[in-house]
Amino acid sequence: MGGYILKRSLLAIPLLLTISFITFVLNALSPMDPAEVVLHAQGVPRITDELLAETRRALGMEQPFLIRYFDWLLSCLQLDFGNSYVTGKPVWSLLGPAFLNTLQLTIISVVAVIALSIGLGMISALTEGKNLDKSIRGVAFVLTSMPPYLLAALLVWYFSVKLDWLPTNGMDSIQSYILPVSVITINYAGIYFRIVRSAMLANLNEDYVLFGRACGLPEGRIKIRLLRNSLQVAISVFCMAIPIILGSTVVIENLFAWPGLGMLSVKSILSRDFPIIQAYVLVLAAAFVVVNTFSDIINALINPKLREDM
Repeated sequence: MGGYILKRSLLAIPLLLTISFITFVLNALSPMDPAEVVLHAQGVPRITDELLAETRRALGMEQPFLIRYFDWLLSCLQLDFGNSYVTGKPVWSLLGPAFLNTLQLTIISVVAVIALSIGLGMISALTEGKNLDKSIRGVAFVLTSMPPYLLAALLVWYFSVKLDWLPTNGMDSIQSYILPVSVITINYAGIYFRIVRSAMLANLNEDYVLFGRACGLPEGRIKIRLLRNSLQVAISVFCMAIPIILGSTVVIENLFAWPGLGMLSVKSILSRDFPIIQAYVLVLAAAFVVVNTFSDIINALINPKLREDM
């Protein structure tokens, strides 16, 4: 197993390098001159060619492209993403707290999504074709078809405006988590519960289920084994829910004024703050690769056949 983990981890390295290179190239291709962005942020009233040239030298932009990329990559490995063009502060001092805030929201939401998906998937599969199954699927279809901003607006109107129960912005208390977590959970649980349902329906017709019932095994024990085997199919999807939700909180964070990566990224894009944009893309891409590698390792622990194929 140790050999599999090592091989799978090594495969992630060239992928991360490729992502970092593409991220650097895309920012380099931007038509906006970073030197001009810096001077505008500093409030320079009159930008001359001499000032632009001096600023480019200070930013190291006169060096060859590959040297700039490798310098940036080595700095990133030390969590040094440079300084913000707008504020002049180190990027990590802005990105770090925002990342932790988004990570808190993501982890709570993922736990809620997984719990609700498993519960609804089991109920729907065990009541296949009945009114309860049809109701769950119908409500899930309507809610997942609803745009997140519309669902958020409805929840804010009812729970915050009409009932005055919950805050609408910030993260000052536990109550601040309820609305954004609810919006994320409703949107994603309606998708993921179908995976659990499909996996359980596929396993319901397997020989071990029929054999267990024929032998008189308790129905609860059969359902536990059924759920365990069904989750082997869904585990990769649940693992990938972490980076997917992490990267899709932009709308939710801006709706609820959540001080996370979503708000920071939007502000950086509007102000052309390239170092923060680069770091944001790189962090999210790294999260996808790391979690995907982790999910493969978990699947290999559950299913030994996957280790033999490596």
